[in-house]
Amino acid sequence: MSQKLEIVLKTTLTLIEQFQSTLSSTQANSTLAASEKDLDPLPLLSTSSTALKSHVTKLSLLAINSPFTPSAVATTLSTLNESVLPSLVTAALLITPESHTRAFQTEIRVLTGTSLKELSLLVKEVQTIAEEKAEKKSLEQAEKNAVTAVAGRVWDACDVLVDVAAKGVVGFLVKRAEQYRDLVRDAVEEIEEWDPDEEGDEFFDDLLDGDKDESAADEEDDEDQDEDEEGSAALRARKRDALRILKPVAQIYPAIITNRLKKASVSLAPSDIGTLEEVMLNLQRIPDHIDEVAGALYEDDPDKFTRRVGKIKESAFKAIELVVLPWGLKQENAGDKFTTWSKTWTKVVEEVSKSIVDA
Repeated sequence: MSQKLEIVLKTTLTLIEQFQSTLSSTQANSTLAASEKDLDPLPLLSTSSTALKSHVTKLSLLAINSPFTPSAVATTLSTLNESVLPSLVTAALLITPESHTRAFQTEIRVLTGTSLKELSLLVKEVQTIAEEKAEKKSLEQAEKNAVTAVAGRVWDACDVLVDVAAKGVVGFLVKRAEQYRDLVRDAVEEIEEWDPDEEGDEFFDDLLDGDKDESAADEEDDEDQDEDEEGSAALRARKRDALRILKPVAQIYPAIITNRLKKASVSLAPSDIGTLEEVMLNLQRIPDHIDEVAGALYEDDPDKFTRRVGKIKESAFKAIELVVLPWGLKQENAGDKFTTWSKTWTKVVEEVSKSIVDA
């Protein structure tokens, strides 16, 4: 291997490691220069991701095709080191919780880190090939396949970054909210399909009763049947109460997505970003609370059931309250159709939840 290529390969791997460490640091933004903080991160993220994909394609072809040209490989890696990778990481660091929400920042850093991890594996494959070229003229097909496979993973990571950058924070949050909506729908359907009256497995009960005389067993069976009927009636009532509040709660997802998230401006004020962050946190909590409600029903735990329904109501009310007015409006008399709908929705949920939360 040529000395120049050896140095460039080591430099690339060192840079990738440093960039990965920077992305995982909570103080990463302090490393940016003042001039860099004025850049628009999403176009830069898209451009640098596209450039990375292009250079990875070139690097992989140079690695697997003969003749292997160390100078060409070194040039391609130098471009990655000097411009492409710094631009990619700078774009990721420019995305902050204050400008794009913490969830979006986390997503971008994870995706950027994935692209760097896969690039590191590709560079190591190239390093191995460069070392072996002194001993053999051509690569085995398995070696070529290994390079192509890892290059493909870098391409995939770059494609995802370009897509997320194109959709922006609003598109990202809409997708997340739709995922939460689907989780809520699935959980509600599961509760709907659950039958409190479904008989359990009586095999072990029969075994335990085997040593008892017939009259005693019959007497216990009658008592158990009475208790089971009372328990089933209580469970049916709780299931009914749960669905009466969960179905309206499920409605807030399409309502908020259509009337608020999709209508959010690309350039939101910092206060609106904070609102979006809080709305998403509440929308995220609801599916978890519903799972706990389902668990409380299955376990016949009325106290847990009541607590979790209260949490669902609290999160849903908070989400609605945060976006009851259109973006940029502060006066309640200046609302829109969603504002009107939210007032009706609130009254309905208050009414149907009285028997549970206020009991």
